[in-house]
Amino acid sequence: MRKRALLMAVVMALTILASTRVASAQQLMVVNIPFDFAVGNKTLPAGEYSVKDSPALNTLLLLDREDPAQGAFLPTLSLDAREIQSESKLVFNRYGNRYFLSQVWSAGRSGGRQLLMSDREKEMAQVAKLENQGQVTLVASLPRTNP
Repeated sequence: MRKRALLMAVVMALTILASTRVASAQQLMVVNIPFDFAVGNKTLPAGEYSVKDSPALNTLLLLDREDPAQGAFLPTLSLDAREIQSESKLVFNRYGNRYFLSQVWSAGRSGGRQLLMSDREKEMAQVAKLENQGQVTLVASLPRTNP
């Protein structure tokens, strides 16, 4: 009976520890995106967005701060940089006047997140002329807290 109680206590402690690590691994940032943009097969309006990066779950949550119904929950792949990032940032691929969220980097980490290229973005990349392509990087900040 004592062994079973001890085993249950150990399992509970490990569960709490694992959930704490997942929560602390999430990075929350805020970014003002001055243009409409696409994520996956969804187009989102310009505005201020909360971005929560969860490397442990290979996901990214993007929410419009004024209209949380405008947002996306996205699968991602991991990226590695040669050095630790000095600031949090979002990287967009640009084709003419169309923007597609491509990467998310968090300050203090060398790992980032790569979003999967949608069919629409692949098509735009093929038809866009080289001079109409590029990348735009926006710096993100920590969320404001209300006292």
